[in-house]
Amino acid sequence: MSVLRIRGRALPSGEQVDLYADGDRWTTDPVPGADLVAEGWLLPGLVDAHTHPGADAPGGPLSEELLRDDLRRHADSGVTLIRSPGLADHPPQWFGEDPDLPRAVHAGPWFAQQGQFFDAWGRRPSHTDLPGLAASQAASTGWVKLIGDWKPGDPPFPEAVVRDVVTAVHAVGGRVAVHAQNAEGCVIAVAAGVDSLEHGMWLDPALLTRMAEQGTALTPTLAALSDSLEKRKEQPDSPGKRWYVGGASKHPALVAAAAEAGVTLLAGTDSRPHGRIADEIRTIAKAGVRAHDALATGSWAARAYLGLPGLEPGAPADAVVYAEDPREDLDQLDKPLAVILRGRRVR
Repeated sequence: MSVLRIRGRALPSGEQVDLYADGDRWTTDPVPGADLVAEGWLLPGLVDAHTHPGADAPGGPLSEELLRDDLRRHADSGVTLIRSPGLADHPPQWFGEDPDLPRAVHAGPWFAQQGQFFDAWGRRPSHTDLPGLAASQAASTGWVKLIGDWKPGDPPFPEAVVRDVVTAVHAVGGRVAVHAQNAEGCVIAVAAGVDSLEHGMWLDPALLTRMAEQGTALTPTLAALSDSLEKRKEQPDSPGKRWYVGGASKHPALVAAAAEAGVTLLAGTDSRPHGRIADEIRTIAKAGVRAHDALATGSWAARAYLGLPGLEPGAPADAVVYAEDPREDLDQLDKPLAVILRGRRVR
């Protein structure tokens, strides 16, 4: 099989590069006879940092067939790396390893409190047992996910418990993601020093400086929340409607403020259908984040946050190639010339 080659202006720097795939690593050493598969503007692969593939509905079982189909949709959209902060079950061995499907990091099934979250999903240990079980999960996969709060009025995980989870998980080299969509749950997650706050609806903007200082990332799932907003507005008045409409309406301004405060933003699509990372990046840009930084949330900055370098010698051989600079027109994200994953062309 011939060696794959790409060349063009590599983002984020925009510098001209000429890269060859030495197996699953980029090299700048020329390879005679290499196959130049694409030339243009190069991204080091897109990232969906919050996606739950493999189940057809909340609470549904994990299906390997559906999991493969969902991941193919991600790859076709240019996503070469996903983070799944919560799965319907422990994934099969090929997850994240199949050469035609995105790399993956995951947190296994969620941890939730009794009476909260979707009935058939997640684990609900006692508060006493949770830190040890979370550490065991993180030692295996690198991440653990807590449903920090659920419906309005539900009690969130106590701060002392979340702190104990963070301490135990960090002791084994892992990281903690927390679902929070209520003000109190967000306060607790930030105070406990979690690694990423998922959704963050009703997050107090006064907490953004602390998040930036301690390295707590925000995955706002902005497109998913905004897409549901109009439907929620049409519902009869209720406390739940007022909670959702109020929080989702303020969310774009919160995302822009987070970027301004220096918080690491991660692009994530959350739910079905999969393969919509371009929509999330564009929605973040529409919120007031400049296009360069919005693109970073779903590419080089997200890869760096998850431990992968970009388009440089020795880096994993992932890339998406576009005809024009996608920062000038984010609709370019829908039209990749080529998607390279593990040194192989998958689109």
